[in-house]
Amino acid sequence: MNSGHTVNLHLLRMFVAVVEHQGFSRAAESLFVTQSAVSKGVRELEHQLALPLVERGAGSGTSSGRGVRLTDGGQALYEHARGIFAMERLALEDVRDRVGLRKGWLRVGASTTVAGYWLPPLVARFMQQFPDVQVELQVGNTGDTSRAIVDGRLDVAYVEGAVDDPRIVATFWRSEPLQVVEAGDATRGASRRPTPAALNRETWLVREPGSGTRQVADALLAARGIAPQRQVEIGSNEAIAHAVAHGAGMAVLPAAVVADLIATGRLRTVRVGADKDFSRPLFRLELAGRPRPPSVVAFLALL
Repeated sequence: MNSGHTVNLHLLRMFVAVVEHQGFSRAAESLFVTQSAVSKGVRELEHQLALPLVERGAGSGTSSGRGVRLTDGGQALYEHARGIFAMERLALEDVRDRVGLRKGWLRVGASTTVAGYWLPPLVARFMQQFPDVQVELQVGNTGDTSRAIVDGRLDVAYVEGAVDDPRIVATFWRSEPLQVVEAGDATRGASRRPTPAALNRETWLVREPGSGTRQVADALLAARGIAPQRQVEIGSNEAIAHAVAHGAGMAVLPAAVVADLIATGRLRTVRVGADKDFSRPLFRLELAGRPRPPSVVAFLALL
């Protein structure tokens, strides 16, 4: 065989059929073609390989079935071909199992709030319905999660922040309410409405750059003329909520994060302008142009 040439798998399949069905006529029947087509195919394969494969007459080739005698080269090629087509069958079985969700992976990414409050019941339902699929939930801020989508380390992701990347398709998923909170104070009621000037003098606890919560909080405060003189970065919404409850400052946080602390009086809401509550959009992220794996299709059906 000339260097750089490849084996024609269609012709190789004909050759294997001839060996396994012990003749050209039975091979033709199994492949639903004519005997002459099989004979021509085997001769063409021999020509491409520059190697005789089948003994056509008395010879000393290795016997492989009553009706066909192979040359040494033919026997070697047959053994390799059996391995090739066995791998083909395994590959097809694996794909069928994945399509049927009898195996495979679901790799979901989420920013911290989504992972902590919105996705757990959905992931649990998926695991109950498809116990043979391995599930991986990766948690990070919006920036980290977006990079994981682009790098192919995630199949789908859910984040709070805006994503401006042509490689990513961002689809609106749902709205999430936000609240401005401070430490609870039973002497001053469940909420208050300070002036923007007073809010400027407060210490605001904020997430790190790249966080969706940080992006939305900055935009909401700026839109209402609030420019805090002091900000303290903390890398977790829950940590911020508890720090605020201990009197460290104020914050804009998802309502799901602060609900229990408000209910117990450790936090109270602060009205900013005419608004008591804000909301932000949550987005589903997928890599542009990538077909959805069956596991992702099944997961999206649960949402």
